[in-house]
Amino acid sequence: MTNDNAVSVAIIGAGIIGINSAIELQERGYHVTVFDNRAIGEGCSKANAGHFATEQVFPLAELSLLWQLPKMLLSPLGPVAISPKYLPKALPWFIKFICNMVNKKRKQNTSALRTLNERAIASYKSLLSKANATDLFVQQGSLLVFENTPVEEIKRCQQTYVAENIAVDLLDKAQIKQLEPGLSDNINYALYFKNVAHTLNPLALSQSLFAYAQSLGVVFKQQDIKAINHFEQGTSVITQYETLCFDKIVVAAGAWSKKFTHALGYYLPLESERGYSLDLPKTTAATFNRPIASAERKFIITPMTHGLRLAGTVEFAGLTEKKNKKRIDMLYNNATHIINNMVKKEQIDAEGWLGFRPSLPDSLPVICKAPDHDNIVFAFGHQHLGLTLGAITGKLVGQILDGEKTEVDLSPFCISRFNH
Repeated sequence: MTNDNAVSVAIIGAGIIGINSAIELQERGYHVTVFDNRAIGEGCSKANAGHFATEQVFPLAELSLLWQLPKMLLSPLGPVAISPKYLPKALPWFIKFICNMVNKKRKQNTSALRTLNERAIASYKSLLSKANATDLFVQQGSLLVFENTPVEEIKRCQQTYVAENIAVDLLDKAQIKQLEPGLSDNINYALYFKNVAHTLNPLALSQSLFAYAQSLGVVFKQQDIKAINHFEQGTSVITQYETLCFDKIVVAAGAWSKKFTHALGYYLPLESERGYSLDLPKTTAATFNRPIASAERKFIITPMTHGLRLAGTVEFAGLTEKKNKKRIDMLYNNATHIINNMVKKEQIDAEGWLGFRPSLPDSLPVICKAPDHDNIVFAFGHQHLGLTLGAITGKLVGQILDGEKTEVDLSPFCISRFNH
């Protein structure tokens, strides 16, 4: 594919993971081509919450959730919902999810996730500087706000974070108002996470990073990958237009990665968590300085260039089901309890956005060389932390392909954990 001896790499997926991997590999001297059937960053990376959530080191599978699951899943407007017709397909995933609630397993998964999260922001900083995108990156911390939760329970929650070496302060109503006057009087307490960040525009961030990737020589082909093949001496990518040969492939296709791993003979319990967002224009929205997450309502408000973004909640309904407008309405209704003088619905475009988070039952991504395919690397399944872990994942992909000792132990993230 090239006139020199550089190793050629195809990256499947032009989201934040694929983009960061492309930059890292091109900087290491590889010739990189990125494939996606959509434009750069137009998938799950487009309209997400924009929160670099390094405080989220705890897997979603928590024992206290077990007794709430039936109610949550049966409520179509709960923070976690499942389409009744999709339930039979999702049931095996939920069984594995429950198995990960066991205390020993949960502690192992928390430790593994923390090793990635604690490197996440530092990994982005020099990269964003090189890409002239530091103006899109804001470090003002974030608030986890509480309306009715007893303060003793909030203190116990705080201690779980402190035990994981996460900087967090407990704020009362007066302290909250000093930081964020636009918050509703319903808010009585907050946990203030000081070492997290957010982006003012996730799509612009992806596009800026990819512009830098292209300046390095990365090529983008907007084509649909139909199949990949693995040979002893290399690989090939089959699109709707052509078959191209590469030395290596990185699968970073998010929620669509399963079809590629399945074709290679790997079992992967990957489900699509459908996440929604709704934008409030700057002319109609309150002003906030940092992301505001609601502990009771399970959604987040992030200040962005355009105004505010409401995002969060989880729906299991597969990749093909149409957008559930009621989930978007729910975001608006929840925000009326959090934002002071909330804008009337008729003043905004309430169409909203739907994205697909690639979710595994242990809340850990897959980052590894394919165990039985030396020329293929996997980097997907980051669930709610794709944006957060983009840069560190890119670095790890580079270390894997170069055969270096990776800066974190990747054994917890290997696909072999599902293929005993």
